[in-house]
This record gives sequence, structure tokens and C-alpha cells, in this order.
Amino acid sequence: MSKYLYIETVGCQMNMLDSELVVAALRKDGYELVDTPAAADTILFNTCSVRQHAEDKIYSALGRLKHAKQKNPHKIIGVLGCMAQKDQRLVFERAPYVDLVVGPGQLHQVPRLLSEIAAGSGPRLEVSLDRKGGSREEIERSFESYDPDRDPQMRPTPYQAFVRIQIGCDKFCTYCIVPSVRGPEQGRDPRHILAEARKLADEGCREITLLGQTVNSYRHSATGRSAGGRTTRLADLLRQLHEIDGIARLKFITNFPKDMTDDLLAAVRDLPKCSPYLHVPAQSGSNAVLRRMKRGYTVEEYREMLARIRATIPGAAVTSDFIVGFCGETEADFEQTVELVRESRFKNSFIFKYSPRPGTKGAELFADDVPEEVKRRRNNDLLAVQNQISEEDNQPLVGREVEVLVEGPSKKQSAGGRQQEAGGEHSHDVSGPLQLVGRTHCDRIVVFDGNPRQIGQILPVAIYDASAFTLFGMVVTRHVGPEVYQLA
Repeated sequence: MSKYLYIETVGCQMNMLDSELVVAALRKDGYELVDTPAAADTILFNTCSVRQHAEDKIYSALGRLKHAKQKNPHKIIGVLGCMAQKDQRLVFERAPYVDLVVGPGQLHQVPRLLSEIAAGSGPRLEVSLDRKGGSREEIERSFESYDPDRDPQMRPTPYQAFVRIQIGCDKFCTYCIVPSVRGPEQGRDPRHILAEARKLADEGCREITLLGQTVNSYRHSATGRSAGGRTTRLADLLRQLHEIDGIARLKFITNFPKDMTDDLLAAVRDLPKCSPYLHVPAQSGSNAVLRRMKRGYTVEEYREMLARIRATIPGAAVTSDFIVGFCGETEADFEQTVELVRESRFKNSFIFKYSPRPGTKGAELFADDVPEEVKRRRNNDLLAVQNQISEEDNQPLVGREVEVLVEGPSKKQSAGGRQQEAGGEHSHDVSGPLQLVGRTHCDRIVVFDGNPRQIGQILPVAIYDASAFTLFGMVVTRHVGPEVYQLA
């Protein structure tokens, strides 16, 4: 008998990858994906705890399922991921009809736990140890990396994939819950990473994005007599991945400013498959705020790192994150952030209002003393500055030709409701022009008219217009023959 699964994912790329892996495992157990909770026997929420809004969204969704559970008691409802690790039994207290709460380190247990619940075991809670709940080795073991077989149908496009190279974080920034819910920083064995990348290449994947909370701090020390204590860093891993046939592009996110080494920048410069794109969150342009955030660097050190990037990789696209309204942030502090954005000319920035997270040092040590309306204004003001820079810096690309990896139909095209041809989730209507979307080597979004056969290819596209967020282009066609020959 078929089992029907609905899964909703909130949060970062790591969560998107986790959902893909959970679904792949459940398909092997006979589950089929459905589009709505009403059609599902099992409903899973893969959650985020970075901001309060993400948690509120999940608890609201759980509240809407109360009557569905009363009507169908055999429907299984599960909460996975970071909020599950953070709230644990609180999830059952706020939503007593939830059957399953599973942290990021226990995702490999989901198929077994669902089977046991279906057999009548009752609600199940499986989470990792607290960061002070044992020795580092014990805590690391409790946050087991989960990287089984992949499921291309769970990705927005089968031609792009995330690959986890690191789990956890040891930075302990005062605003951030990630070290508590994702555990200690651990580098994944490069042999496993390379094997996964080769399998993805064999399946037709063209672009791999390496994931880590502070991905450029990746290191893995080999053990065993034959290994000789060899340590692999991110630059070494990129060189090995670069040799895999079929993979055309390599990216990695998210970077930590103090770990941006010269050998990594040289690898990005020297390896043609490495995208000249670096996401390096600054978070603030004020040293006083950075100290309270416990970021471990000054604004001057961030500027020096940025100068090294520009000098080593001319034309590199650099993006950033900023938190506005952090505890004690004054107007002068905020203006220093605005100045850093103006000076740095990031390709784009992700800007967030500070949201205190229970369990972080920021919530424990500092008052959330910036009024909400001030946070909102600063968010909008900084976003306006960044958007103006993004639009200005996109304009020089008009009239140029760029190489675009075609991802699929644009959101506008998908919203138009075109019918798919037979052939599965990644097939498309073959009649008439299709608005496609793709990305340049430096991660700029490009939309253009094309056809389904071009999806997954890297094509030359001539840019004729640009906004802050999007380049608009036309595929460049190369005319071949007929040639005229004069016979001797």
C-alpha cells in the first residue's frame, strides 16, 4: 500500500539538503511525495531557529493541523531539524498531537521512527546532546552527519546540487543559535565528499555548492597508519573536486572572514571551475557591535580581507549578511554599517532585523533595546543603499556576453501554469518560447527566452537590460555554414 508524504522546509541551504536526503530515504520505504498536507499520511516540517519568525511560522502551521489530526488520528505529524533540537519536549507541550521530534543529528533515524509510530509506539523524541552534555567526542557522535543517497527529484533542478562538507560550528557568535542546534564543527571525510560528487556528476549534475556553517574553515585530518596524519583543507578539496569530469562549476558557502586564507583565494583564482563568487558575512560595520556579537574580527580586518579578495580575484562577486538593530546599536553604529556597504559594493546583501534567540549569549547578556520601528527603518534604509549599488554594478554588464548555466523555467514562467510534457517532475512544455532562468559564473541571475532542451546547458547569453536583482538577455546563436568553396 502506498504511503504519502508532505514535507515543508524552512531555512537555509543546509535544511534544503537535509530534506532532500530524508525524502530519498523515505522513497526507499515506499513513500510518495504529495503537494498538500491534506493528501498526506505523514506530514514533516524541517525547521529553522535562526529567527523567531521561522519558528512562529512552524507553530502556526502545526496549529492548523490540530483538527486534521483529530479527524484522522493515524496521520503522523513530525518536526525535524534545528527547532526540534532547540525546543525538544516544548514542541509536544505546544502541539500535543505531534508524533515525532527529531534533531539534525538524528535524521537518519526518521524512516525507522515513522515505522515504529505507525506500529503504535507513541510519540518519539530523538535529539543530540547539549553542548555541555558530555565530552566533545560524545557530543560530536550525537550530531551524526547524514549524507545517504541523493534524490534528484527533490532538487529544484537536477543539474545543481548541495554537498555537505562540514557540520556544526564552534564560533559561538552571541546572536546565533547554530552551535547549539547543529553541534560542534566537524569536517566530513574528503573521500566521502568526492564519492558523492562523482555520483552526482554521473547523474548529470553540472554545478556543486559545498555547504558548511563556516565552510572556509573546513579541515579533515586523516587517521590510520596509511594516512600519515594528512590534513585536507578547503583549497585541497577544491583541487580534487576540480578533476571530476562532468562537474562544470564549484561554489562554496558560507565563509567566515577570519578564515579567508590566501591559499583558498589562489585556488578560486587558478581553478577555472571555481566560481568567482564569495559569500562572506560582515554582520556590522561597527567595531563596538562586532565585539558584542563576538565575531572575532574588526571592521578594519574585514576591509583588509576584502582587499585581498579584490587583488587576488579581480572582478570577484562578493556578497554579505548584515544584522540591524543588534543590542546597543546606535545611529552612529548603523551609519558605519551603511558606510561599509557603500564602500564594499557587495553584489547583494542579505539584511535581517535582530531577533533574540533563547539559549544564546546575546539573549542572556544584552537587552534587546533597539525599538522594532527603528530596526524596520534601518533594515529598509540599508536595503535601499544595497539595491542601488546592485543596480549600478549590473549596468556595465549590459551589452556584454556571459556564460549562463540554465536552471529551468523562471518563476514568472512557472506561475503561468504551462503544462508539462510526460517525463516526470523536471520535464517541461515543448511548444512555444519559454522564459528560462540561469546564473552566471559569478552567481548573477539571468532570464531569457529559450526552449526546454537548453535546461542544464551552459550557454552564451547577450545581456540587453539589468535591474538590481536580474540580468535580461538573449541566447547567442552561432551560425555555421553553408560555406562556398572554389574548386581548383
